[in-house]
Amino acid sequence: MKQYGALVIGLGGSFMWIVFAFGSALFAGITSIFAKCGIRETDSTVATAIRTIVVLIFAWIMVFIAGSQEQIYSISVRTMLFLVLSGLATGASWLCYFKALQLGDINKVVPIDKSSTVLTILMAILFLHEEIDLYRAIGIILIAAGTFLMIEKKDASIGIERGNSWLLYALGAAVFASLTAILGKIGIVGVESNLGTAIRTGVVLLMAWVMVFVTGKKREVMETPKKELGFICLSGISTGASWLCYYKALQDGLASVVVPVDKLSLLVSVTFSYLVFGERLTRKGMLGLFVITAGTLVMLMP
Repeated sequence: MKQYGALVIGLGGSFMWIVFAFGSALFAGITSIFAKCGIRETDSTVATAIRTIVVLIFAWIMVFIAGSQEQIYSISVRTMLFLVLSGLATGASWLCYFKALQLGDINKVVPIDKSSTVLTILMAILFLHEEIDLYRAIGIILIAAGTFLMIEKKDASIGIERGNSWLLYALGAAVFASLTAILGKIGIVGVESNLGTAIRTGVVLLMAWVMVFVTGKKREVMETPKKELGFICLSGISTGASWLCYYKALQDGLASVVVPVDKLSLLVSVTFSYLVFGERLTRKGMLGLFVITAGTLVMLMP
């Protein structure tokens, strides 16, 4: 009986990274809801910088709860380098994304940014030598097709075309987002997940505040409405929880599976946006959401 119990515990532990992956998706989905409530009057760049402070505090609290703060002295130079690079990749992705939105149409920029999911899977195969079977190949195709279906055509007057430079920034956002996951997978080897997240978040914080100063919005930080500040802080807490789950899943599992599962946050966001804001998807958008979800679930098959 004891042997059977030990076997069950062992099997459960070996698949806990999937639970963390789904936890990451849940918290990431809730984050978008809190964030939307917090940026009705507040600039999104300012909100991001404030939210990152909350995430950093949350991350270091988890480090001390886990008792892993002493491990920072034993992190190798190579591992620290990859953690920093992962943080820089996230910051670069945000910089490119906001620049692309500034120069191009939203309905053109967002779909390209969403391609980071497929790019990450391909990078995991190429650089991490993760194997791809029939199920994952089908999953990649379904996720790509679903993302395409969710692209909605909007009035071209929403954005002002300024040449094709927006395309380079949008592609940069997708590539850097993919590199974040790959570098994070390499960087957290031998590092407690909470500590790795805290170090990376520190780098992201620096990048976020660089965005605020570069865009000349530092004065708006002090003018943030108190109600929206509360939602921004809640968004930061959700982001912190999502990141902790995400990097714990990356540490123990396969990046080519963790990343698409994390993207199920889209399903969470759509559900809560309907319940909270009454937002609806078109039939084409619903079909795309279904295809993306199906593709993700297919990739989890043995």
